[in-house]
Amino acid sequence: MTPKGKLIAIGGNEDKGKDPEAGHQTKVFTHNFIEEGILRRVVDELVGPSARIAVITSASSIPAEVGANYIEAFGKLGVKDIDVLDIRERGDVKPDMIKRLSKCDGVMMSGGNQLRLTTIFGGTAFLQLMKRRYQEETGFVIAGTSAGAMCMSSTMIYQGHSSSGLIKGGVKMTTGASLIHDVIIDSHFVERGRFSRLTQAVAGNPNAIGIGLGEDTGVVISEADMLETIGSGQVMIFDGHEISYSDYADVEEGEPFSIEGMKVHIISKGHSYSVQQRAFSAVRVPVKS
Repeated sequence: MTPKGKLIAIGGNEDKGKDPEAGHQTKVFTHNFIEEGILRRVVDELVGPSARIAVITSASSIPAEVGANYIEAFGKLGVKDIDVLDIRERGDVKPDMIKRLSKCDGVMMSGGNQLRLTTIFGGTAFLQLMKRRYQEETGFVIAGTSAGAMCMSSTMIYQGHSSSGLIKGGVKMTTGASLIHDVIIDSHFVERGRFSRLTQAVAGNPNAIGIGLGEDTGVVISEADMLETIGSGQVMIFDGHEISYSDYADVEEGEPFSIEGMKVHIISKGHSYSVQQRAFSAVRVPVKS
């Protein structure tokens, strides 16, 4: 079944109309926050400023601060109806939280630790409702930044440094929220040099498309297929479907591996990529008015 809703996966440190987040040395924003920012696109994909947005801060270690930041940022875009759902553990996933989710027009999942998202929500009625609304409701949007983006895929990276990315076993993966299949999403991609770890993720799962999201950069995913790049940076696509040689299965843990035929695409704002057709489109997507 083709989902009627949309996913918006963001690479982290998205423009919130102020200075970069703590821990980020550079300001990557190159656009006008009000007119062109990623969060503006989130609002536009919903019903506009009248939307009710549920902000899920479960991945963050500073949920109160993160929730306040999104209230402020969405407020600058005219959105006033924001419900911060700070669910810290599985025991907090109660009927009241599910009811609040049922009343929103879309969801924004914050950054932090993606493993917290899957261990808290995996198998719950809360996640089931989120998936059902995404599948069945036109206009329902699930947005996520950093950890909130990485958890969207069926296979999820939860650990691994760029320095050990090309050593077998240097990247740890588990099952994600499975909002979209046959992709693996990584965040802070360019800024933290995560090319090697997404290479390993795809080498071990060549049926999947690797999506590396730069900071203040994301993809709007329509029909679980078409990726449209938004934001000020670039998205890198790793396609392992045409790998002609790989010794990944044969080398021992801790040893380097070899592959031949990995395809890489670089996609900037307005360009797109089809997961199903594994095809890059150089035709710029018209900017939504």
